Order: sequence, then C-alpha cells, then structure tokens
Amino acid sequence: MIRDELKAAQTAAMKARDQPRTQAIRLIMAAVKNRDIEARTGQAPADDDALVVEVLNRMAKQRRESIEMFRKGGAEDRADAEAAELAIVEEFLPRRLDEAETRAAIDAIAVELGAAGPKDMGRVIAELKARHGTALDMGKASGLVKARLTGGA
Repeated sequence: MIRDELKAAQTAAMKARDQPRTQAIRLIMAAVKNRDIEARTGQAPADDDALVVEVLNRMAKQRRESIEMFRKGGAEDRADAEAAELAIVEEFLPRRLDEAETRAAIDAIAVELGAAGPKDMGRVIAELKARHGTALDMGKASGLVKARLTGGA
C-alpha cells in the first residue's frame, strides 16, 4: 500500500536527516490525513490506494502550476523548490499508462461496451476510470475517448 511506502520513506528521510524530503513527505501525509477526514462525511473509496493516489495527483498538479507561475514571475529558487517537492510526490504515484496503452484500453472498453458514438462517451470514461483510474491522466484520456468515439483517431 502506498501509505506504508510513505511511512517507510518518512522514517528513512528522518534517519538520514534529509530535511527537504522529510518536509515534503510530511506534507503528503498531512494531505492524505485531511482527505481521510473529508471521506468520513462522505463515502470512502473501496480501494485505499485510490484515495492516496487522488491526493498525490492533486498535489502534483498544484506543484506543476506553481512551478509555471514562479518561472513566469522570475522566482527560479521557488520554482526549483516546488520541482523538488514534485519529484518526491511523483515517486509515490503508480506508473502511468502511456498514450499507446491508454488508446488500447479505450479501444478494448469501447468494443466491449459496443460504444459507437459520442453519446457513449460517459459510459466509456466511467469504465475506463473504474479499471485504470489510478494509472491514467483522466484529462488526457477523456480527449482520447472523444477522438475515438467521434472518429478522430
């Protein structure tokens, strides 16, 4: 489980006195804890790793946006600090499917569901997310689904 990997990495970073890494992992752990608290009021995902990956994806996206803004503003030192945090966050994310693997998964699901046009996009995306949600960038995947179902690819 990703939580166990995070705890082990935090312990190792603390023993190595790696302050930046320890700090970044503590931020991740705090974000996961906050998400746990939010989930108590709603319905928690069946897979704990899905919850942790959701938090990690959100953190990675925030870091990428911050890096871009800092670079535009000329704050290279801040951008470098965010990039270092992003690298640590990405260590704990599962391997992403590349574009070819994503297209293959979309094709298989579309054939299986008998999806023929844009009206079936919601069903294909829902099934894709259910099967491969933690290994996909759903923003890019939805564009590929749309292209597949409208005949663009």
